[in-house]
Order: sequence, then structure tokens, then C-alpha cells
Amino acid sequence: MKHYEVEILDAKTREKLCFLDKIRSGTPPASPSAWTPKLPVGTTATLYFRDLGAQISWVTVFLTEYAGPLFIYLLFYFRVPFIYGHKYDFTSSRHTVVHLACICHSFHYIKRLLETLFVHRFSHGTMPLRNIFKNCTYYWGFAAWMAYYINHPLYTPPTYGAQQVKLALAIFVICQLGNFSIHMALRDLRPAGSKTRKIPYPTKNPFTWLFLLVSCPNYTYEVGSWIGFAIMTQCLPVALFSLVGFTQMTIWAKGKHRSYLKEFRDYPPLRMPIIPFLL
Repeated sequence: MKHYEVEILDAKTREKLCFLDKIRSGTPPASPSAWTPKLPVGTTATLYFRDLGAQISWVTVFLTEYAGPLFIYLLFYFRVPFIYGHKYDFTSSRHTVVHLACICHSFHYIKRLLETLFVHRFSHGTMPLRNIFKNCTYYWGFAAWMAYYINHPLYTPPTYGAQQVKLALAIFVICQLGNFSIHMALRDLRPAGSKTRKIPYPTKNPFTWLFLLVSCPNYTYEVGSWIGFAIMTQCLPVALFSLVGFTQMTIWAKGKHRSYLKEFRDYPPLRMPIIPFLL
């Protein structure tokens, strides 16, 4: 049995953390620290250690960041005390669009919570703990900001009235159905407990046909949903939330698009990251 030397360095500082000798080569035993792959005689294997810091599961982060907006928005919708003044406590808006907006907003986040529990399959089990604070600040903060104005007693309906609301509702519903369809297609692409990556293709579901043109149609539909919600409510905070979300999802989509191109030589050349033919 041949033995080798192994040095373990800090991945960031390159400082030597540990030096091991008489490490055997061959088939990995129960303890991975007692094994190295087959190497030429006299070789010193170098391993790099990276401290990922405190971690938290993706499911926990998603459930927390999505449950917050659902609860926060309803506080403003029901006008609980100390938000708009005593005389408005637990009063209701006379505008239909306000109630419709609450239904759409609640549906969106209930959908996200259910997808997290029953649809999504995560390739990584955890993420840095700090992400939960960053993500919750973003989602919870914007939810409170937009809910404050949409449910305000002085809120005025959209400029073009019912026609504008109906058009926006149609956009919202179509994009929500599209987003869910893409999530289901991606789920079926990866077996449970697997990290297998495949090229996503359209299915018989018409909402998945957007895969013909973009790599991340789930982001395309997500942005479309918020654009519909912004048109419906004609509320500036919603428009800003849509813009910030679009910017972030574009970054994610470009990253996934590059990964697909790098990993699959036969990746469809017509596809763009998030917006057909443009971006």
C-alpha cells in the first residue's frame, strides 16, 4: 500500500492549516480524510479549505422571506391600528381595485410558499445565514411600502379605470400560470435527490413554449406578473419593486444562460437569458 502526503491550505489566504503524512491511496474508506486519489509517487496533494460560515437551508429562507410579505400586506389591507390613524382602524376601502390587489398579492405569495414546500428541488441544501436578513429586508420592506400606499384611505384608482385593471389582471394571471408551469417543467427535469442538469425544453403545456426563446422563462413570467400588478395599482413603489426585481433576475438569468452554454454544446442558439431577442 502506497502512502502520500497531503497539505491543507486556507483557500483565501493560502495559509497552511494542516499537514498529513502516511495517507493511503486507493478506494475511499469510511473516513474521507484518510484517502487520496491515485497520485504519482513523491507527490504532495494540496487541498484547499474554505469556511462557508454559518449556513441556513434554502427552504427556511424561502419560507421566511415569502411569509413576511403575505402577513405584512394584510396588516395594511385590514388597516390595523396605528397605521393610518384611529378613525381608519379596521375600515375597508371603497375601491374594488384595492381588494383585487390584495387577492393578487396574497395569491402570489401563497403560491410561492406552496412551491417551496412541494415543487422546488434545490441543488444546494444551504446558503449563508446573512442571506436571510438581506432577502427579508428586500421582500418585507417593499411589501410594507407598496401596501401602505395601495391600502391608504386617500388612494385613488388607476387613470383608465376598470379597463386598465382588467388588462393588468389578465397580464398578472397569465404570467402567474406561466411561472408555475415553468417551475413544474424544471421540477420534472431533475429527479428527487439528484443534482442532474439537463437542457430544459418546451412541453405540451403552451406556457412552456417560451423556452424556445429564453433560458429562464420563469423569471420572464415573474417580471411580467409584477408589471401587471404595477399597471393594476398604478403605484410607484410597485413599479420600483418590479424594476429592482427585473435587474436582479436579469443577473441570475445571464448567469444560468452562460452555464447552459458552457455545459451543453448543443444548447439552442436562439435563446436569450430573459427577454426574447433582446436580453
